[in-house]
Amino acid sequence: MSNSKSILVISDMHIPYNHPDLIPFLRAIKKKYKPTRVICVGDEVDKHAMSFHDSDPDLMSAGDELLKSINTLKKIYKLFPKVDLVDSNHGSMVYRKGKAHGIPRKYLRDYGEVLEAPKTWKWHNDLVVTLPNKQKMYICHGMNKNGLKLASAMGMSTVQGHYHSEFNIQYGSSPSQLYWSMMVGCLIDDNSLAFHYNKITPSRPIIGLGMVIDSQPILIPMVLKKGGRWNGKL
Repeated sequence: MSNSKSILVISDMHIPYNHPDLIPFLRAIKKKYKPTRVICVGDEVDKHAMSFHDSDPDLMSAGDELLKSINTLKKIYKLFPKVDLVDSNHGSMVYRKGKAHGIPRKYLRDYGEVLEAPKTWKWHNDLVVTLPNKQKMYICHGMNKNGLKLASAMGMSTVQGHYHSEFNIQYGSSPSQLYWSMMVGCLIDDNSLAFHYNKITPSRPIIGLGMVIDSQPILIPMVLKKGGRWNGKL
């Protein structure tokens, strides 16, 4: 059974269009907080060239994206040999493409095999974790932008990614317990052409991740310098 005393929640990385300081940031998080469990809320890989939407012709091909993604992921495998991940819209892209084109799932390789992930990286539809205080926590990629409504509907605390500009913790209560919702932002490179769609909205992605330490949620932003690079401080 996984030790849930100190859970690191890695937000949407969208590799290979991740923030350029992703690896140093994760390395610093590991050194300072020493997580006992690591969970990724999905969109670990972007697959921009395979999108159902228009892809930018000035970005990499699907094959080049995959090779570059695996090179980055191998550094993360070394940092975090054991990770639980939840299903996501970008993570499931290849299987949704296969379905759209009438390709049975059995013809397609296992996702972890494609990404050359260790066997201890395990994908789930969603997760329910029992915290040290015996309360439950529900983790999914993104089910409701109003996280507190989701927590109320699930009857437990919740963690979500997907909504890149949402980086918050909200509390609610029922007759039986205090519960909370945590939205963990993302770890993308907002300057990449892969996220050009962001430019038409006033809200900006918030770069950071979350942790649940001794059953309590905390948010850790990646504080950026002018030019968008990490300032190197936690």
